[in-house]
This record gives sequence, C-alpha cells and structure tokens, in this order.
Amino acid sequence: MQIPAEPIIYGLIFIGVIVLVEGVYLVAFGKSISLNSRVNRRLEMLDKGTGREQVLEQLRKEMRQHMSARSIPLYSLLADRAQKAAIAFTPRQLIMLMVGVSCLAFLGLTIGTEAPVALRLIASVGIGTGGIYFWVNKKAKKRMSMIEEQLPDAVELMVRSLRVGHPFSSAITIVSKEIEDPLATEFGIIADEAAYGRDVGEALKDMAERLDMQDLRFLSVAVTIQQQSGGNLAEILAGLAKVIRARFRLFRRVKAITAEAQWSGKFLSAFPLLCLAVILVNDPGYYDEVIDHPYFIPACFVVGILLTLNLIVMRVLTNIKV
Repeated sequence: MQIPAEPIIYGLIFIGVIVLVEGVYLVAFGKSISLNSRVNRRLEMLDKGTGREQVLEQLRKEMRQHMSARSIPLYSLLADRAQKAAIAFTPRQLIMLMVGVSCLAFLGLTIGTEAPVALRLIASVGIGTGGIYFWVNKKAKKRMSMIEEQLPDAVELMVRSLRVGHPFSSAITIVSKEIEDPLATEFGIIADEAAYGRDVGEALKDMAERLDMQDLRFLSVAVTIQQQSGGNLAEILAGLAKVIRARFRLFRRVKAITAEAQWSGKFLSAFPLLCLAVILVNDPGYYDEVIDHPYFIPACFVVGILLTLNLIVMRVLTNIKV
C-alpha cells in the first residue's frame, strides 16, 4: 500500500491559494493594509495628499460594504467575518477572487493528479471558497483580538486628554494619531465624522454594533449618558478602562485554562492520522490484506466522523461564556 500523493497535492494547493490571496491583497492596497504593519492607514492616505472627506468616504465604504451584501446567495456566510476584518476587497471582488483561485486550483489538480473531472471540480470549488473563508476568518480573529487589546490603552489615553482640558472630540483625534492600527483608523473615522457634524455617541454606537464588541458598547453608552445628563466624563472613562482591562485579563485567564483541553482535543483527533502516516511510511503494505474488504471504506468514514465529532465536542466544552 503506497502513500497517495493526491492529499499532499490538495494541501499544497490550499496553502498556495491562501498565500496568493494575501499577496494580491497587499499588492492591491499597500503594506499599510496589513495588520502586521505599524503604519496608520488613515494617516498614510492623508499624507499622500488625499482629501479628508475622500479618505473618510473610502474607509466607511470598506467597513460597511460587506454587511450590505448579505443578500447575495452564500456570501452571507462570509459577510460577517469580512466586516469584522474590514476587508478592503468589495464583495464582488471577493467573489471574483473565489472563482479565480478555484480555476487555478482546478488547473493545479489537473496537472498534479489523475482524479476524475467531477472530483476535481468539487475539490477546486472547495479549495477556492474554503481558502478565501479561512483567510478572511483568520484576519477577522486577528483584527478583533488586536482591537480588544488596544481598547483599554485608548480609553486611558482619552482620560488623560480630558484631564488636561481637551474636549472629547479632540481626545478621540489624539487617540487616532497616537495608537496603532486597527483601532487608530476606527477612531480616526469617528473623529472625521464628528468634524463633519455627526454625534460622537452615535458614531461610537455604530462602531460597536459593526464590530459586535461588548466593551465598545460600554464606551458608547457611557459617552451617550454623559452627553444627556452631564457628569465628569474623565472619571467615568477611567472606571470604564479599569473594567475593560479586568475583563480582558479574565478572558485571557479563561483562555489559558481551557487551552489544555482544546489542544488535547486537537491532539486526540490528529494522533490516529499521525499513527497512520508512520505505519504507512514504515510498512507500506500494512493494510494490503484488508483494503479490499467491503467494510474498509465505511470504517474510514466512521473514523473520520468520530474524529470530527471529537473536535466539535471539545470545542463546545471549552467555549466558556464570560
């Protein structure tokens, strides 16, 4: 029994799709679009000579375009993650990208494998759509994690700005210039909207709903209540910063506690596959006597289903709501 090369080719093509999409994204929108960059994208666009109004319009379009495309069939599965990741590609461009990488995957499978045409078509579509979803989901998780980590520092910076006498709109502008992306661009949009007459509390509420983040909802509610009833906003935000930081520490603690169980589930699901690979490498003919048995293929499907259920069950058990 020889180790088939097709699964390796499928995996390499899937990885190639992700690398290709990331490369196209960086080429199309510049290095500042990357979450690894320390460059504030909004300020970079302003430094290039683009007008403030044009920058605001472009950034608002990028951050809202995916939610307005939820009515597109199947795209609704991707829209929420693309919205949180603030993918600059339009929904149409993402769909075209899916089609393009699916065609490239089909070409790669045609060259590298001898699978039937129907199987190649299904696999190429799965690789194209799955690769795009994996890429968008990874960016969304990373961006949301960075925003959660940056938010307490941003609120504390607003508190210091208010205590030295700056108005709240100026405090938001200072945050948009002093901290890094992705939160800097988000607050920069709020600062620009406030400069053009939009209520700051309403803008904060809109950002909180768009990002679906509870701590931002606390911030928007605190600002809105202070605007309506008055009070010392600096003291309110100082208390809020402590609450957000405490919640963040609690989330990290829960994540650390459940990490062992999560990795145990992954290890228990991967271990049989690793054992299978080692057995086939050491003894390629190990399963030759049973491979033609009528129960062999159904047993493989049962094992695959059980391993998948193991991952799902362990994920449910360790998904603790705080």
